[in-house]
Amino acid sequence: MLNKVMKTTIVKPSEMQRKWYVVDATNQPIGRLAAVVARILTGKHKPTFSYNVDVGDHVIVINASKAILTGKKKEEKIYWHTMHPQGLRSATRGNLLTTKPEKLIHRAIWGMMPKHRLGRQMIKKLRIYPGAEHPHSAQNPEILSLGESK
Repeated sequence: MLNKVMKTTIVKPSEMQRKWYVVDATNQPIGRLAAVVARILTGKHKPTFSYNVDVGDHVIVINASKAILTGKKKEEKIYWHTMHPQGLRSATRGNLLTTKPEKLIHRAIWGMMPKHRLGRQMIKKLRIYPGAEHPHSAQNPEILSLGESK
């Protein structure tokens, strides 16, 4: 019989260290990009991960307009409702990628996040820009390649 007792550590907000990451979406499939970004936002890459605490980091996605869709996803329709009478709207993924790439990538990442109050708090740490410029250089973000997730 083992006499070792393992303790669960809970990270306090004062002890939390948040980093900033930059992800370049150039020639990257949107689904693979969303999987890596959702992992960073939720904090699953950290040893202090807990389901009931937001320990995730900030993510900046640049070059969103240069992301790609594989297969026949360009012709697939996306539906949403505006919550007004006759408010059902639709658009193809390819059309959204050319007109509003931030909305398409945000929707893909939100699909991989937890759907509760903590998930809504985590998704606020995401910033998406269609071009290569972003106004967050003061935070000294690290460049994150999609091959690794730290």
